[in-house]
Amino acid sequence: MRDRRTLFCSRGEPGRILTARMNHIKSINIDVLAIFYESSVLNLKHLRYFWAVAHAGSVAGAAKQLHLTPQTVSAQIKLFEDEVGTPLLRPAGRGLELTEAGRVALSYADEMFALGDEMLSSLRTHAGPALPAVRVGISEVVPKSLTLRLLASLKRLPERVRLVCREAPIDWLLGELALHRLDMVLADRPMPAGLSVRGHSHKLGESAIAFLAAPALAEGGGDFPGCLNGAPLLLPGPSAAVRGEIERWLGEARLSPQVVGEFDDSALMKAFAQTGEGYFPAPAILSAEIAGRYGVREVGRVEEVRQAFWLISTERRIRHSGVRAVLDAARSVVFSSHVDPDRSP
Repeated sequence: MRDRRTLFCSRGEPGRILTARMNHIKSINIDVLAIFYESSVLNLKHLRYFWAVAHAGSVAGAAKQLHLTPQTVSAQIKLFEDEVGTPLLRPAGRGLELTEAGRVALSYADEMFALGDEMLSSLRTHAGPALPAVRVGISEVVPKSLTLRLLASLKRLPERVRLVCREAPIDWLLGELALHRLDMVLADRPMPAGLSVRGHSHKLGESAIAFLAAPALAEGGGDFPGCLNGAPLLLPGPSAAVRGEIERWLGEARLSPQVVGEFDDSALMKAFAQTGEGYFPAPAILSAEIAGRYGVREVGRVEEVRQAFWLISTERRIRHSGVRAVLDAARSVVFSSHVDPDRSP
């Protein structure tokens, strides 16, 4: 089966979508591939003529299909071979056969023209103008309910937008941001110092940590925080910035819960807790919502442990309307605590 990779390259206006389908071609000479990369301008008309000849097996057959003279087709093929700097066809009996470079070129030509047909079909199906996209990268440790609150602000923009969300580890998201495939990244930490990525961290806000559990576990555990001692505990994975703060607090409070699960995905952790698997931490500002959605109960809060959330963008002074909407909503609606000034490594 052919691999299909789609790269979104856009900012502001509806972007161009560059789709590359890579065939599994055996024994390809790297030098042959380099020839095509070195060609700065690709004449699609010449490529179409070559594609027709390659499939017809002869210049005469292709000329008939293209409604051109064989001399015209031959001349265009020669120009194309001069352009890429290598022969693509060679005589074989009464017809022509592909060289190694020709086989590589044909594999790409097949994909390009198939994509062209798909594009026309898609444009005819969706005749209306495309909505401008707002592309958001979301770290796996950011709670889904918090993400929903933040991104709800995009509905209040003057024009409708198409929301594109990508959830992944922070390192991958920052790489996509650097390539302008994302407009912003929502994370639980600022951009690490020393990265060769142009970006700026804007603090959205912070919250104390609450501990919650299923009702049966919460009722039989005693007072907080002593109820955590020896009790089953679910924790965010080591990639979560708050993980170390929680462990530090447990140590200082001389509490020794039994860690029975670690989760990179905060929603999965809550789903396990819902079945009574253990206590779990969550931002206190989301406690009531989490309790209602998952049928759990808050048992106590730890003001000393703070979980912060950040918006990372390529802009120091935000001009992108979607990014500005999320930042303003976080500071004026979602978080009620004081927010420090922007941090830009």
